[in-house]
Parts: sequence; C-alpha cells; structure tokens
Amino acid sequence: MAKKATHLPTQDELIAFLNDQGKEMSKREIARSFGAKGEAREYLKHLLKEIENQGLVERRGRHFKMQGLLPDRIAVEITGQVSDGSLVGRPLHWKQEEEPPQILLTAEKMKPQPKVGDVVQAKIHRLNQHLYEGEALKQLSSADNKMVGVLFDGRIVSVDRRFKEAFLMDNTFPKDLKAGDLVLVEIPERRTAHPVARFIEKIGKSTDAHAASLISIFAHHLPIAFTKAGLEEAKKAKLPPLGKRTDLRAIPFVTIDGKDARDFDDAVFAEPDMDDKNKGGWHIYVAIADVAWFVRSGDALDKDAFLRGNSTYFPDRVLPMLPEELSNGLCSLNPNQDRPAMVCEVWIDKLGRKLKSRFLRAMIKSKARLNYDEVEADFKGKTKIAGLGDLIDNLKGTYQSLLKARQTRGVLELDVPERQVILNDKGQVLEIKLRERFDSHKMIEELMILSNVAAAETLEKLKLPTMYRVHDRPSEEKMGILQRFLKGFGLSLKGKTATKPQDFNDILYSKKALASSVVINEMVLRTQAQAEYSPENIGHFGLALDKYAHFTSPIRRYADILVHRALIAGLKLGEGGLSDDEAKAFDKMAEHISATERQSAAAEQDAVDRYVAAFLANRTGELFEVRISSVTRFGLFVSIDEYGADGLIPISALAGDYYIYDENNETLRGTGSGRIFERGQVLDAILKEAVPLTGGLLFSPVLKRRKAKRK
Repeated sequence: MAKKATHLPTQDELIAFLNDQGKEMSKREIARSFGAKGEAREYLKHLLKEIENQGLVERRGRHFKMQGLLPDRIAVEITGQVSDGSLVGRPLHWKQEEEPPQILLTAEKMKPQPKVGDVVQAKIHRLNQHLYEGEALKQLSSADNKMVGVLFDGRIVSVDRRFKEAFLMDNTFPKDLKAGDLVLVEIPERRTAHPVARFIEKIGKSTDAHAASLISIFAHHLPIAFTKAGLEEAKKAKLPPLGKRTDLRAIPFVTIDGKDARDFDDAVFAEPDMDDKNKGGWHIYVAIADVAWFVRSGDALDKDAFLRGNSTYFPDRVLPMLPEELSNGLCSLNPNQDRPAMVCEVWIDKLGRKLKSRFLRAMIKSKARLNYDEVEADFKGKTKIAGLGDLIDNLKGTYQSLLKARQTRGVLELDVPERQVILNDKGQVLEIKLRERFDSHKMIEELMILSNVAAAETLEKLKLPTMYRVHDRPSEEKMGILQRFLKGFGLSLKGKTATKPQDFNDILYSKKALASSVVINEMVLRTQAQAEYSPENIGHFGLALDKYAHFTSPIRRYADILVHRALIAGLKLGEGGLSDDEAKAFDKMAEHISATERQSAAAEQDAVDRYVAAFLANRTGELFEVRISSVTRFGLFVSIDEYGADGLIPISALAGDYYIYDENNETLRGTGSGRIFERGQVLDAILKEAVPLTGGLLFSPVLKRRKAKRK
C-alpha cells in the first residue's frame, strides 16, 4: 500500500479541513490525514496553535474541533416536523450568543415517535455551519415533563395551574439566578415528597410586563428564532419582474384591516357586473400576497414557515410565520407599491351566488390602506372616504348580496366573542374589552370565504392535491349531551344528529332561548367538532359548504401557501408550484399544521388569561356578577362576561352544606339547603385571588340563606 504523500496545508486549508470533518480530531489523526512526519508534524502543531490562539478552534486535551461544532452524540429538543416526516430540533444545552444550528433527525428506532417539546438522545453529523442531520436514538424527557417556573424562596414554583407543589433545585441551576427569575425546567415523571427540578434555561423575569406572552411561548414550545439561512433568504428577496403576470396595477384595490395591523395580505375591489344577463350582480377581485414566489418548496424559508405552521398573536407581540422582511415588506400589500399577488376574479349574481371565477398571477398596486372603523363609518353614512369613487358603496352592495347567499345556505350563526387586551407603551394592561364586530369585518370575511370556495373548486376540477379546510358534523355523543342540556330549557333538536347548521340556528334564535342565549350559545359551540386541515374532503359543516380551502392568508398560514402552490402548478402560472414530494406528503403535512394551529390557539388563550388576571389583580375583594360555565365535583367554573374572564369557585367555598354532584345533569345539589348549582346560573361572587403568573382567578360566592324544602 502506497504511503500518503506529505502536504503541508496553509492556515485556510487547515481550517477548511477541520470544518469538513465535522468532528473532534486528535493531533495524530490530523497529521496522518496530511501525511505529516518529523518537521512537517512540528509545523502542523505550530499551525494548530496559531488558529487556537485566534479562537478559531476549540482544544480539549489533544483533540481539536472547529469553534461551535456539536459533539457526535447530543441531547436534542424537538421543535417541529418537516413535510417528509423528519424531525427538526435544536441542541438542548446551547450557551453561545448566535443562533443554534438546526438538526434534522430520523426516528426509525423510536416508538412512539417523539413529539414537539420532547428531548431525545441523537447521533448526528455536520452538513454545514448551520445544519446537522442524524438519528434519534432514545427519549430523554417528554414535553409533558417540561415546566415554566419562577424562582421563589429558594424553590421553583410552577406558573402552570396543574402543578401545585414547589420543586427543589438540583446542581444544574446557575448560582447567579435571582428571586423572580423565570426558568424552563425538567421535572420528574413521578413526583416524590420533595421533587427536584433540572435546569434547562432562564427565559426572563416574572416582573416583566411582557412575561405573560413569554411564559406562553415557552410553555407551549413555540419556535422563536428563524434559522440564519432563512433570514438570509428573506433579506435577499427581491420584487419579481412583471414578466407574464397580469398587470392589474390600474385597478384601485384597497386593503381593509384593524388599526393596529402591520401586514396586509389581502386587497379587494368590486364593481357592478355590466353584463345584461346578470343585472344586480357584481364583478369582484380579491388579491392575495404571492408568498409562493418568495417561499419555495424545500428552501430554508419554507422549512422555517412549515415548522411554525402559522403566526401566533399575543397582546404585546407576534411570532410571525415569515421573517419581517417578507411579512411586513415584500409580501405585504402596502399602499402605492407594486406587489406580486395571486388574484381570484369572481362574478356573483344579486343573490350572492357564484357564477364563475378564475385565478390570475398578477402585479397590483393598492390605492389605500383602510381600517374597519372608517369603512364602517362610510357604510353607515357618517363619514365618506374620499378619493375612492363608488368603491365602498360597491363593496357594501357586494356584501349585501353575499349575505343573502349565506342566509340561504344556513350558516351556523354562533356568537363567539373575542377578548381584546389594550396595553400601554410599558406593556401594562389598560383595558380588557370584547372586540366589536362590524359589517365591515363581515364583508371582508364573506369575500375571503368566496375566494376560498373558488380555490377548492378550481383545484378539484384540476384533479390536484388540495389542502382542504374541513369541519365535521358533531358526534352523536356530544349531541346526546346537548339534548339533555336543552331539555332543561324546554328545548330540543329534531333528531339525534344535526343534519345541517340551520338545526342549531333554530334553537339559538327560538323565543325560549333568548333569556339564556349566552349559555345556550356556549353549549352549542362546545358541541361542534374542531375544524382542521385534510387532503380528504368532508366539507365544512359550520359554513354549510361542500368544498372549502384556505387561500387568503399565506403570510400567516402555511396551508394557504400549499393551496397557492397547487393553483400555480395546475394553472401553469410560472415558478413556485407544488412539488411532487409535497403532494405525496399531504397527509403528514395536514396533521402537522393542524397541530401547530391548536398549539398557537392554546398559547394565545393562556397569555390572554394571564393579562386578564394582571388587570384584575388590584380588584380582589370586589363583588362581581359571574355566570357558571361548568359544574364539576370539585367546584364551579365561572366567567365574567364583561371581560371574558374565567375563574373557579372551589367546593370548599360553598360552606355550610354538603353538595352532591350529579354527573348526568352537571349539577351540584346541597343536601341540607336543597340549593342547586347548574350551568348558566348567575351568581354574585367576591374575587378572592388573581394570580397573573398562572392566569388563575379564585372566587367566593355570596349566597342568600335558603330554608331546606320538605320532601
């Protein structure tokens, strides 16, 4: 066997060599790789010392590796899953200032499969500076074993209401932690009398005004930072040329959003249809940001977006699905700027029925950025918006036609109030209120629904994979619970199962339901199945639609990007279409983006609960009117409708009597007084405790004395 020829590397060549190896190497291994002996080996030793002094290489004993390299075996926190089923993770113990590298893992040897938030032992190797790949070998901890806590009195106290005990700290905790610091820890599966937590990382301070959203982000394992490669792609993005795009820049599109909106992914235009065969009908354009042009299948931006699945909205911040350069820049339909768009052009008749539609890849220029308040004022004739001609009147007329179609279909008309948290510049809560719902909101919603239906129908005709937005009818079990509940109000549905949404509407708007509309509305809402994404179409029960897909928000929903890509591929509209690999992976992708949607919704809800508790923290001892939303054997869950705040009256607060829980009727009955507590009942209650860190509210009822009834 021929001996390896000696090659004395330059400093740059040595650095490149160590980078390519992706692992620790001893002096002997490095010398052998270059065939270095004698004086050549001394030269190599000197060169290694030089790059070590420059901080370019790490030394451990006689072994060297490039700065920032990860070891071959490492603990990895799972942060998501990509379309091909591979897991995405980050090093669990990453202490450097720059972003950690991304780690792509297979988990063929692990059953069950790891989920987001789990920590696994993995064998990895380096692909480049920002990316590793490898195999997950075994689970080290579950997402369920992670907890956000605050350091208090020498122990870690959970900010999650599920954990009642305080945790001791093991030797992994830094010595410089201070009381009030928020930390992410791992807790034991089986808790002893004195459970011990293991430190993962410090995430902030509990006294920070923004702690509520920060806690939710970490508690629900939401990804925070984009990869360097994704950020670099976003910064390099440029406006596409007009090329073969349809030039719609002469059409006076407008965007209509909330006052505080920062990204505008839809713009609209409407005019009367001039066709004599469609008198009273409308010609409509709905322009949606062409995100698929900038975010290509398989690139770093795409992986970052898929990992998130959607944007997550908190009162004080947004975790966007796309970097700001795109979400607030080139993908935002800002006024008076050329922007690429996917446009749904559609014609409806005077009754709001869709006659025909088509999709264009276009260049548009929004004429104005409007908000819901000013459009509503124009709708009501209070203040006319200048410079737009008849556009607002046309949009109002379009909405009135679409409203007729909605009523004809019999859409499920549930009232789902949304809490709005108003903060000052310091992040402190000024006000909690229920967000108003205007006709201007509903008008935009109806235009978006119209476009979403057109997208689903178009893809179905093209026989292309479609990421449907589906909503199943309620289960028989939930319908049985609802029937028993309605019986107490003298109401009933026609059959065991609701065949159409109108069956529920008949209940909601009946005379008997008016006095208890809030609680009946809430119970009907609980009966509904959860909407999700699926490549298999079962229709959308709530909207009374046979075909429905999300097309209108690709800045904040990954499902919409997939629908755009499918339209681009099917209609041959240029670059950025759906890839074959994506089409084959729609089942797994649907599961992932449905899961991230639920994850974000839970995090948003938790954050708002904490802000509400912070708002009410100074009002302990005050009397509130509360409504019983749920009855359990351990107490009453109640809500303050004014703030959308939820709290608990523990059974221990119902003093002076012994209460029996009736599971079938969901009631608590006092054996001595005969008093009955049931869902929907209104009580006076004193706020005893409000804990911003957990979002918990504790009430004590003010009950009038009642004499027991004789049997």
